[in-house]
Amino acid sequence: MSDVPIRFSADRQTYIQSHIKMSALAMAGAMGVLWLMGDPNIWVGAVAGLAAIAFRGWFLASEQLAQTWEIRDGALIGPMQQRIALDQIVKVRSMASFVQVITRGGDKHLIKYQSDPAATVAAIQGACP
Repeated sequence: MSDVPIRFSADRQTYIQSHIKMSALAMAGAMGVLWLMGDPNIWVGAVAGLAAIAFRGWFLASEQLAQTWEIRDGALIGPMQQRIALDQIVKVRSMASFVQVITRGGDKHLIKYQSDPAATVAAIQGACP
């Protein structure tokens, strides 16, 4: 393996697209709850769902988009001092724009907002012994 680390950074466009999808679900869910409660103003659920996810996206953007994982020195190294030895990885799979890494010990880690999750999965699997 090369001495140059392989990096997986969060993608801004993927982050925005994920939040648009979450907004649609939040809007529909909030409207559904208001409808079940018999509230005649179910449109308020759409506004509330959109506002909640838009605020979440804005509030967490700087933190989430700064997260970078990399493969180097025989490990997958992530934010907050996460270090996963490559020989401890038993499963790597994509879930929407996320990549889940599962270790022999059962720990699960997410590499979030990948523009090409299949390529991230392939790179990690290719680096594992």
